[in-house]
Amino acid sequence: MQTDEPPRVGLLLREWRQRRNLSQLDLALKAGTSTRHLSCVETGRARPSREMVLRLAEHLDVPLRDRNGLLLAAGYAPAYGETPLDSDRMAMVRSALTTMLAGHNPYPAAVIDRIWNVVDCNLAMSVLLDLVPTHLTKPGANVMRLILHPDGLASHCLNFAEVRAHALSRLLHQVNATGHRDLRDLYEEVAGYPAPPGMTCETNRVDVDPMGIAVPLRVRTPYGDMSLFSVIATFGAPADVTLSELAVEAFYPMDEPTEALLRRSRV
Repeated sequence: MQTDEPPRVGLLLREWRQRRNLSQLDLALKAGTSTRHLSCVETGRARPSREMVLRLAEHLDVPLRDRNGLLLAAGYAPAYGETPLDSDRMAMVRSALTTMLAGHNPYPAAVIDRIWNVVDCNLAMSVLLDLVPTHLTKPGANVMRLILHPDGLASHCLNFAEVRAHALSRLLHQVNATGHRDLRDLYEEVAGYPAPPGMTCETNRVDVDPMGIAVPLRVRTPYGDMSLFSVIATFGAPADVTLSELAVEAFYPMDEPTEALLRRSRV
């Protein structure tokens, strides 16, 4: 039975274009094609070539996993492999990650995937993880749950409302940028967590420090109160789905007392 619905690839490309707030003219100019041809692709009156799908996906900053999906929807084979991290081909990647994590001690650092699951971490992460019950730190632990769950770091956080507002904003931006259902589910889950006793989730009352350089994570630990900020590092020019979805979140001391505490802990 025939329908008037355009081929899936056209609908997907239109969704990505709208997600990026681009007009057909904007995207056509970026991709070196005509507005008419792009319109025909989106409505199913023209089938894009494999090269055109990849070119449009690149200018739309589509994640590699979703670029494969666009190619499949257009009737082409995927362009990017998805290599398990524990495979022989990824040996050098694992070595690089191990070196980065170890070299960051005595400051905490963790390798995370695209939905904020912890893939690996260094010894210094125990400064934070030891504050959290095992049901949140077992294999597959999720950073957003670790931070926002009332049994997690939230109960030790000295600026919970500020950290919660930043974490949810960060996650929602990722949801809107990708449209991924699993990220949306994670956002809805953690956004629904209640505040720990004596704290509030009312983000509209958060005061931003006009002299601050980053939103700190301020936590009370057995070593003393610590103030940390984080840096997210990703692989340059990844050509593999797995590699493109890995990142290292490295924490740094926000002040000299925190640095002294981390160095004294020597975990």
